[in-house]
Amino acid sequence: QLGILGCSSALSPSYTAYCIFRFLSGMAVSGIILNAVSLKVEWIPTRERTLVGTLTSFSFTFGQMILAGLAYWLRDWRKLQVVVCAPQFLFFAYSWWYSESARWLVLNRRSEEALKSLHRVARINGKPEMVDKLTLEVLNSHMRKEIESSGSSLTAYDLLRTRGMRRISICLVVVWFSTSFAYYGLAMDLQKFGVSIYLMQIIFGAVDIPAKLLALAMLTYLGRRVSQATCLFLSALIIFANIFVPTDLQTVRTVLACLGKGFTSASFTTVYLYTGELYPTVIRQTGMGFVSTMARAGSMAAPAVLILDEVLPALPSVVYGGAAVLAAGFACFLPETLNMPLPDTIEDGVALDEGVALNEGVARKVLKEAEGTGLNAL
Repeated sequence: QLGILGCSSALSPSYTAYCIFRFLSGMAVSGIILNAVSLKVEWIPTRERTLVGTLTSFSFTFGQMILAGLAYWLRDWRKLQVVVCAPQFLFFAYSWWYSESARWLVLNRRSEEALKSLHRVARINGKPEMVDKLTLEVLNSHMRKEIESSGSSLTAYDLLRTRGMRRISICLVVVWFSTSFAYYGLAMDLQKFGVSIYLMQIIFGAVDIPAKLLALAMLTYLGRRVSQATCLFLSALIIFANIFVPTDLQTVRTVLACLGKGFTSASFTTVYLYTGELYPTVIRQTGMGFVSTMARAGSMAAPAVLILDEVLPALPSVVYGGAAVLAAGFACFLPETLNMPLPDTIEDGVALDEGVALNEGVARKVLKEAEGTGLNAL
């Protein structure tokens, strides 16, 4: 879908048609990202989840830098659309090689398909002996409680139905909205810095590298909650600091803007991982879509705030920074998920919010008796 829509935008006969194609392309991108995050969270072992989650976020960083180089080289928007969207056809071809989430399959009563996926993963990871140990009976016996709990169909209402899920969802809505709001507010204010837009795009991408490495260290040693709140607070602090820098010191203002963007990018990296760990498997995709929609609302609101510059030049920065501070406060009310098993059911999500230790999930329960390790170790 993204490849077709992206390439079609290059053939747009009018600006209206171009906007329609780009709008639809954006919808496709959101679906791709959310699916990728869910699959990544549900397949990666608990102890490696932080590393993999952070490293995969660098694809955004390098993609941003490569885009600037391609735009500078081609200098033609039609060619640029084709060049950046044509590779999606290749990605579509090999995406069929992915294994569906075993957690999701089991909880949707498709245990036989889940077992095939698990056997495939075992063979790929060089542990064929696990194929004989992991049977349908073992899988169903260990997952009986989760399967029974997931019997009813769930909707977006279930994100707010229980007290625990409601608190998680409200906090995540504020964090996602404010992170996107501040991020795009900084990105769309590039013209004020008097630097080539191509160079600024590369700089804005490059600054993510140290910021995300810092986020990796924080996520590993301080946990998700502290990392999320810290990234948001530091981005707000830098946005506020830029208010007091004279306009003639463009270099200083540009450096601070880049640092602020780096911390908002680190906040994005954190919240993608954090959200995937907070929402239970039975409703993870719905939850990710819900809060991601709030982020899109933040990105749409960001440019409108720049109008406040006519009232008071510092006002947009005050609004962007204030939103980040507010989100940092809400992040403090989220439960910690560092080294915690993924919640599979709504009950698991509520228990996580209440600070109750979760039972071992699919990843560890199934093979613990046989091997002393879990499915996630395959």
